[in-house]
Amino acid sequence: MDAAAASRVMRRVASKVKAYIALGANLGDPPSQLRAALEQLRAIAAVEVLAVSAFYRTAPLGPPGQPDYCNAACAVETALEPEALLDVLQAMENAAGRKRGGERWEPRLLDLDLLHMEGRVAQTPRLILPHPQLHLRAFVLVPLAEIAPDLLIPGLGTVRELAAAVDRCGLRSWPESPYRGNGPAVTAPRD
Repeated sequence: MDAAAASRVMRRVASKVKAYIALGANLGDPPSQLRAALEQLRAIAAVEVLAVSAFYRTAPLGPPGQPDYCNAACAVETALEPEALLDVLQAMENAAGRKRGGERWEPRLLDLDLLHMEGRVAQTPRLILPHPQLHLRAFVLVPLAEIAPDLLIPGLGTVRELAAAVDRCGLRSWPESPYRGNGPAVTAPRD
């Protein structure tokens, strides 16, 4: 992480806010990578993981021939500013081997998207909140509806309403999901 990014990480909001993050991976061992990312989030002092959805298998967007994605969503409470949280998420992706600047929607070892921060709307060169594609993606809305169905997305409606209207073709439960959704899931069950 460069000095500017480290400086942003240290900038905190006056009080904690809820934020919602989409997690995805389709290379390596995707469920393990999502579990590892959740554990990394739990280890960050300025972030508290409140709830985690079940894991879902999703047909990939983009180039043909890639493996299915494992997707989930989590709710966190944080004292970080939106761009500081984005820096944390991108540092986690980079540490997992994510390469930027390639083809759009290429296969990924880890993909973390900041979807929404309650009470925040942002449009900067690096970040748009709420996420501009959130309302179009079943692999985001269905997991998010498990943990925050009544979350209001400004200008779009509640997550429950959006999830009910989205095409769910190609979305199914990931069989070995350690989380069951529908509420707080602070730790995964142990084998």
